[in-house]
Amino acid sequence: MAKPAKRSRDTREVRDYIRTIVDFPHEGILFRDVTTLFADARGFRMAVDQLLSPYAGEPIDKVVGLEARGFILGGAVAHQLSVGFVPIRKKGKLPGAVLSQAYTLEYGEAVVEIHDDALKPGDRVLIVDDLLATGGTAAAAISLCERLGAEVIGCAFVIDLPELGGRKVLEGMGHEVYALTAFDGA
Repeated sequence: MAKPAKRSRDTREVRDYIRTIVDFPHEGILFRDVTTLFADARGFRMAVDQLLSPYAGEPIDKVVGLEARGFILGGAVAHQLSVGFVPIRKKGKLPGAVLSQAYTLEYGEAVVEIHDDALKPGDRVLIVDDLLATGGTAAAAISLCERLGAEVIGCAFVIDLPELGGRKVLEGMGHEVYALTAFDGA
């Protein structure tokens, strides 16, 4: 009887599932596309497990996900932690009463919102998104959570773009930043 073939061990890391698209959405931009990570069951599972790993055993009440890819990741992390999920969306996308927070973009300003009853004072929250660039969106999310009385215990990202300074912004606000991988270049 023949021995079964040995299964090759997959040694890929999260960054190996992320593709780079040159000149998207503008010339000179290296877009880090996580849809290829999401499409691969092993890669997606690895990313979710690694995002929640530093927070396993921490008392967390809610995971807050930033629109839009943070919804995919945050929902999966919340499920694994058996806690609720709260979306932070672009202005005008949430029904009901909301709190709004403006933040600066490279060429202007944007606004994100959260339902005004999404978090309770004292809730311990983990903020999750796919990418940390300048930190503007994440900083606005932190502000919204804190305005509702929640305590942000950490900010977890798949990708950090260190050259754009987002980590320094969030750490300067007194928040822990965790990223699975970093890429040079914007």
